[in-house]
Amino acid sequence: MPISLSALAFPNIDPVAINLGPVPIHWYGIGYVVSILLGWWVSKRLVSQPSLWRNNTPPLKGEDLDDFLMWAALGIVLGGRLGYILFYDLPIYLADPSQIVAVWHGGMSFHGGLLGVVLAIIVFTRKRNIPLFGLIDTMAAVAPIGIGIVRIANFINQELWGKPTDVPWAVIFPAAGPEPRHPSQLYEAALEGLVLFLVLWVLIHVFRKLKSPGFIGGAFITGYGISRIIVEFYRVPDAQLGYQLGTDWITRGMILSLPMVLIGVIAMIWASRVSRLK
Repeated sequence: MPISLSALAFPNIDPVAINLGPVPIHWYGIGYVVSILLGWWVSKRLVSQPSLWRNNTPPLKGEDLDDFLMWAALGIVLGGRLGYILFYDLPIYLADPSQIVAVWHGGMSFHGGLLGVVLAIIVFTRKRNIPLFGLIDTMAAVAPIGIGIVRIANFINQELWGKPTDVPWAVIFPAAGPEPRHPSQLYEAALEGLVLFLVLWVLIHVFRKLKSPGFIGGAFITGYGISRIIVEFYRVPDAQLGYQLGTDWITRGMILSLPMVLIGVIAMIWASRVSRLK
């Protein structure tokens, strides 16, 4: 493939934002903290608007979201890390368990984080007697904010880069060699973050889909799954996995995302039918 003369050099961004004495604070970690706090703030605004919800009654209060904040953080971090270990690189971590806690090197799985948050939601709603889909829809509505921010952190970390290309916006990642590549992290930030957030915003504020419990949750996982599958065509698969099922194009990310699309579509159909019956 010819090298694009207009390829962009990777911006000289130090993955360490600041050093607090001997402790380095990475942009990656800051991204997660900002994501969780911003998601919490936006979700509180959603539940403060009764007109968005069925019977003009939010299924939970702002105080519930205050208390769920730590649950969400633990679900994201623990689920994301364990998901990466189990889905992507188990032999490495079995060989060197000390690397399990080295999250500043990257190695977080969205699919694992999603499962971690869903588990946290199930336990929390049972303890608080809160409608399950009320909290699921609330979290789904704000999740793209965090996804977009963390994908930008992936770009800063020079990880999850794309395949070689000669498109004018190709980026040369020093960690990946001299070839210009698709900035697939930014594709994901745009599709899984900004575009998905805007789609959900329209569904919530224009089509009033929070009045159909479970619909926004289904729309989120469907939108994420489709976006992830699209970007996987431009992203280099994990070196330790390569392509899957004897093909030269199916990746682990695609395999994990396809069930999300199916479950999400079923959830939206179910939510719409139940809403019509009530």
